[in-house]
Amino acid sequence: MSRSAPPADLSVLSFNMQVGVGTKRYREYVTRGWRHVLPSQGVRDNLTRIGELLSAHDIIGLQEIDAGSRRSRYVNQIQSLAEQSGFAYWRVQVNRDLGRVAQHGLGLISRYQPFSVTEHKLPGRLPGRGALIARFGSPDHSLTVVVTHLSLGSGSRSQQLAAICDLIADDEHVIVMGDTNCSAHDLLADPALAASGLRVYDRLLATFPSWRPRRGIDHILTSPSLPVHRAGVIDTLLSDHRPVEMQIGLPQPLGHALERTGSAAIG
Repeated sequence: MSRSAPPADLSVLSFNMQVGVGTKRYREYVTRGWRHVLPSQGVRDNLTRIGELLSAHDIIGLQEIDAGSRRSRYVNQIQSLAEQSGFAYWRVQVNRDLGRVAQHGLGLISRYQPFSVTEHKLPGRLPGRGALIARFGSPDHSLTVVVTHLSLGSGSRSQQLAAICDLIADDEHVIVMGDTNCSAHDLLADPALAASGLRVYDRLLATFPSWRPRRGIDHILTSPSLPVHRAGVIDTLLSDHRPVEMQIGLPQPLGHALERTGSAAIG
């Protein structure tokens, strides 16, 4: 990808895509539960619609993806979505490897090539939670993007937030996005997050359940150096969550650094 001028802002999206199952009401957790373990044409059709949604954004963090197992017909969902939507870069972190049954994890899709990507297992009472950390631009002017999916339990969640804050403690420009399984109020009360300086968008962005959203549990956090120009929830029924999006301003040196890495090969 090439740009005539350095980007002044980024459009970022976080979405718990529920492996493409597309639950639209509570009873479908039972009636469509089989889609979590067996392939389905309905899931394939839903992934096509998800790909159409992603194409309007620059950097995307996805949760509850399948990296290639029986239920996805052995297709890496992130690779497929990136190629379908014309993105330059994708990466997957598998956090629950159930062999042919499921390859459950996180995904990053981007118009930019990161210069560093690391995968991290997060602490908690049960295994299977992680953080995917990508750094874009250059070492001198970098943007750090964290994709994560936190635990349901408050104790484990607090440990995981502390671990993430420790991993990004030396980074100036940071975006953390994912399904945090808690409200903005809970995030604001977390001591490690408060000490990190990361900002929580404190207006309600209700994302769950998608068919009648009442809870805001999907979030995009930003460092003070990155102004938020706009934030909202996309009105769509592609998962049991709705996607949350944010338009984020970039300091000029960071924009120039991203411009230089705007062209990348898929993979």
